[in-house]
Amino acid sequence: MTARHVLSGAALAVVLGALSAHGAVLASEKAAPATTSERDASLDEYRQHLTELSAVVAACAKARDTKTCDPELVGPDDHIPFGDGRRLIRFAWLRALLAEAQVREEAETKPAKEKDVKAGEEPARPMATELLREAQTRLAADLAASKETAPPATNHEQQRAAMRQVLAESAFRHLNERGVRDVLLEKLGNWLNRIFAGASRMRARSAWIGRLIVWGFIVLVLAGLAWALLQLERRWRVRLVPEMDRPAPGAASARDWQLWLADARRAAEGGRWREAIHFAYWAAISRLESRRLWPADRARTPRAYLALVSEEDPRRTSLARLTASFERFWYGGRASAESDYRQAEELAAGLMGTSGGAGASRP
Repeated sequence: MTARHVLSGAALAVVLGALSAHGAVLASEKAAPATTSERDASLDEYRQHLTELSAVVAACAKARDTKTCDPELVGPDDHIPFGDGRRLIRFAWLRALLAEAQVREEAETKPAKEKDVKAGEEPARPMATELLREAQTRLAADLAASKETAPPATNHEQQRAAMRQVLAESAFRHLNERGVRDVLLEKLGNWLNRIFAGASRMRARSAWIGRLIVWGFIVLVLAGLAWALLQLERRWRVRLVPEMDRPAPGAASARDWQLWLADARRAAEGGRWREAIHFAYWAAISRLESRRLWPADRARTPRAYLALVSEEDPRRTSLARLTASFERFWYGGRASAESDYRQAEELAAGLMGTSGGAGASRP
């Protein structure tokens, strides 16, 4: 799997996540249109709240209008004492029920029994009137449960002391340490939660503001992904200058041009003119390649090297003559003489920027 596929998959995952979050915001607004503030309440205050809620549900079941079934009448959620801590009691279910009960249903019938439901059909949904009766039953049960004797608070000091002793050992020395990456991810998650929570509250007051925030966030994510793809695309383009500091193994410049030239002169001293022309040609190619006239490539042919030199380059004529001589004697197998080598060495010396001849000095 390439980096492009991975990034495309990541882009799709982020977009789908943003759209899912947008859907969750809309669903939460529909289910709980009223405010969802919280308060710290004692058990007596909690019981009083349950009694008031029972009266609200009874009035809503009787009148069934927007005034008596206003979700705002539910009030905040309650943080009540529970054991040696506190427990949050939420009333979002009741707010959603009151919002649904504001509109009187035309035909309020009891749901069909399971045996009366035909095959392949869904049973009828319970009507709001029946749900309101069940809500009164639930509130009465919660009120009765709150009056029961609460279990005594357990003293966990002994367990805490044992846990601290275990965590003090060397094996758990770095247990609570968090890296910079974890801290940044947590901050990013909290920031996203605040954005969507704020969008949910704003949509309850003004629908277009919350919608603007959600879609603005999605646009920013898509713009960031597009910018990242453009940066990767630029890196994937073919470069004329190689990224490696050293030429690839097997390229002409992987061997120093002075060594090629020394091999040519040794072959000439032995009368092996064909080999001498071969080494002189590669000495010139190694020298030009080391000067970055073209990127190093071990698979390039002599004609391909010549094609890389522009027509306006004054070295093209000498390289063309040297290439033709090399191909004629090395690949063509024609007999060569000392004069042929001297001509090839002179062309190579001119390309390498040295004075021609067997006794040429090295730069």
